[in-house]
Amino acid sequence: QTGKLDPHYPKICGHKDNVLDIKWNPFNDFVIASCSEDATVKIWEIPKHLLTKNITSPKKELLGHVRRVGLIEWHPTANDILFSSGYDYKIMIWNLDTKEAVISNPVKTLEPHKDVVLSMSFNTDGSLLATACRDRKIRLIDPRAGTVVREGSYKSHRVNKVLFLGNMEKLFSTGTSRWNNRQIALWDQNDLSVPLLEEDLDGSSGLLFPFYDSDTHMLYVVGKGDGNIRYYEISAEKPYLNYLMEYRSHLPQKGIGMMPKRGLEVSACEIFRFYKLVPTKSLIEPISMIVPRRSESYQEDIYPLTTGTQPALTAQEWLNGGPSLRPGSGAVSSSLQFPEPHPLEKTADLSQHQGWGGKKTPEDSEKLSDMEDGRQQLKRDNLPTNEQACLSNDFEIFERPPPKTENELLQMFYRQQEEIRRLREIVNQRDVQIKQLELKLRNLCMDTDN
Repeated sequence: QTGKLDPHYPKICGHKDNVLDIKWNPFNDFVIASCSEDATVKIWEIPKHLLTKNITSPKKELLGHVRRVGLIEWHPTANDILFSSGYDYKIMIWNLDTKEAVISNPVKTLEPHKDVVLSMSFNTDGSLLATACRDRKIRLIDPRAGTVVREGSYKSHRVNKVLFLGNMEKLFSTGTSRWNNRQIALWDQNDLSVPLLEEDLDGSSGLLFPFYDSDTHMLYVVGKGDGNIRYYEISAEKPYLNYLMEYRSHLPQKGIGMMPKRGLEVSACEIFRFYKLVPTKSLIEPISMIVPRRSESYQEDIYPLTTGTQPALTAQEWLNGGPSLRPGSGAVSSSLQFPEPHPLEKTADLSQHQGWGGKKTPEDSEKLSDMEDGRQQLKRDNLPTNEQACLSNDFEIFERPPPKTENELLQMFYRQQEEIRRLREIVNQRDVQIKQLELKLRNLCMDTDN
């Protein structure tokens, strides 16, 4: 909700100089990482009852940079892995899964840059790290090996921010042109020599910050000092970037943050929410992106399966180089069970392979027998058993402990909504398969009569 910046609110105040970046832990809503001009990175743990007094002692302190630290990023799939970048041109990788309160040695240091790193972004599975440097180069780095996979330098576009666009194998960057116009560019991940497209926006001087929603393929571009937010839709084919419209306000933003997907108002068709810092009024203003629909039912097309809160790897697994995140490797075990393709689905298109209006053959009898076996299997597998109906955190439905906080209650509610949606999909699939089988059985009977 809208909140005034009251100086009497409890604060987190443990740095000795200005804080330059903060990031919430993607797997724990009560852990924040911050970096500062005092060359430190600190990890803060918020009490479950939220802040009632100032916090001055961090949970962990990371000491390794010799100059101020400007950027931090959590690894998107490995738990307790944090990346930090400082004005010493180094990117340090930290393992927070230790008992030490003060960590002075990073597990790995990446030194491919010759100038200050301006932006960092991971792809979906965390196998690649994209960086934008003050030397105007975009680099793709294998964070585990510490090697530069690809490097691009395009003189007409001075990059400030770079962002991975989900699994589309594309990068989006914001920067300035030769004539100091604010500019956006789209890149092919496999070829950074020339951008797929570049577009000048305006002549303002504020930095442009991109935000991407991989579920809806929506891209939001926010300018520091602007009052507007531009929306684009990303497509896999030309023209790649489609401008939609923009949000306008007379109040300029000094900074902006976003709410994770699990915190959105699903019943109101809210697909994105910003939190805008308005210093002129000492105000934090929420800005909701809502799809205008009258229906109050769950809108499956705008809420596909999204990133969860369970890490795919532990910190040690990631540091040891495995297990692999490639599909089919069996390394990542999702607690959400998806329906496997039913044998009946293979017979759904049977009419495409034989003429049902022709004479009955011995093969038809075999296929009819197969369909009968499938119908018996359908009766047995109509709904998932209690053993299959698992929710997240590896708890059975009837073994899950009752929620103790409002946050746990909301998480359980959203998980149950997802489970209901999945069961409805299974029922709908079974209904369609039953109708297909009835139609084919009727056609077989007609052929037999003929």
